[in-house]
Amino acid sequence: MSVLAALGRRLLAAPAAGRFAIVDAARGTALVAMALYHLTWDLGFLRLTPENAALTPAGRAAAHGIAGSFLVLVGVSLVLGQGKTFRPRPFLARIARIGTAAAVISLATWIAFPESWIFFGILHCIALSSLLALPALRLPPWLVAGAALAVLAAPAILARSDAAPALLDAPALLFLGLGRAVPSTNDYVPLFPWFGCVLAGICLARIGLPRLARSRLGAWRPSSRGGRILAGAGRHSLAFYLVHQPVLLGLLSGVVVMTGPHPRAGEASFLRDYRDNCATAGGSPESCRVAARCLLGRLREEGLWQAAEQGALTEEQRARAVALSQACFMEQAE
Repeated sequence: MSVLAALGRRLLAAPAAGRFAIVDAARGTALVAMALYHLTWDLGFLRLTPENAALTPAGRAAAHGIAGSFLVLVGVSLVLGQGKTFRPRPFLARIARIGTAAAVISLATWIAFPESWIFFGILHCIALSSLLALPALRLPPWLVAGAALAVLAAPAILARSDAAPALLDAPALLFLGLGRAVPSTNDYVPLFPWFGCVLAGICLARIGLPRLARSRLGAWRPSSRGGRILAGAGRHSLAFYLVHQPVLLGLLSGVVVMTGPHPRAGEASFLRDYRDNCATAGGSPESCRVAARCLLGRLREEGLWQAAEQGALTEEQRARAVALSQACFMEQAE
C-alpha cells in the first residue's frame, strides 16, 4: 500500500514552477490513448476478440496518430527544457534514461517475440530524434518547418519515384525508414518520416509557447482529481510507458486462462485470406465469399478449425482441409 500511496502522491503533486500543466495533460491524454490502443492489441493477440482491431486499417491509423502526437510533444518538451539555454547534464541524463528503456524493450521483446522483436520503436526514435533535433532549437522557425516537411515527405517521394537504392533495405539501415522493406516487428517508428513530427513540435513550440505563457490556458492548473492524475502521468510518461503494457498483458493473460479464447477468434482473417487466395486463383468475389464461409463451417463440423487457425494441422488433417476447400470451391463454380 505504501508504494501505491507514494505513486498517488506523485501523480497528484503540483507541477514544478515553469511547467505548463496543459502540456503535461496533453502528454497524459496521449498516454491514455496509447494504453487503449495497446489494450486493443493485447485483446486480439490473446484471441479474446474475433479480430485484432489494432491491426485493421482504422487501428493502424489510430496508432500513427498517437505516435505522431507523442513525437510532436517531444519537440515541444525540447524547447521547454533546452530552448533558452542548453543544459547538457539534464539533457544527457534524459537521453540515457530513454535509451536504456529502449534497450530493455528490445531485449525483452527479443526474448518474448523473437520473430517480431522491437529494434526501433517509439523510444528508440525519441532518443535519436532528440539528439538530432538540437540544432533546430537555434535555427529560424521557418527553416525548421521546411526541414519537418522534407522529412515527413521523403519516404513517399522516394516510393513514388522508385529512387530508393536497394542499400536502404539493408537490415542495418531499416531504422531510417527510407527503403521498401517492411520489417516484421511489433513497433516500428523509423526516423523518416517520424523525425519530422519532432521538428514540427519544435517549430510549433518556438512560435506558440510565448503566446501560451501569456494566455489563460498557460496559467491553467487542473482542479479535479482526474485532471491532476492525467497531468501527473504526463510528467512521468516514461515510467507509465514501461509499466502499462506488462500490467495489461499480465491481467489479460489471467482472463484468457479463465475464459478461453473468443469462439470466433481468427475467423475474420481466415475468411479474408481465403477470399484473396480464391480471387488469385480466378474465382469471382461472390463465389469466393460463399466458398470461404462454406470451408469455415466444414472445418468446424469436422473439428479441424482450431488446429487450422493455429497453424497446427497434421499432414493428414491438412490433406483433409485441402479436400474440403476444393469441394467448397467446386460447389460454387457449378
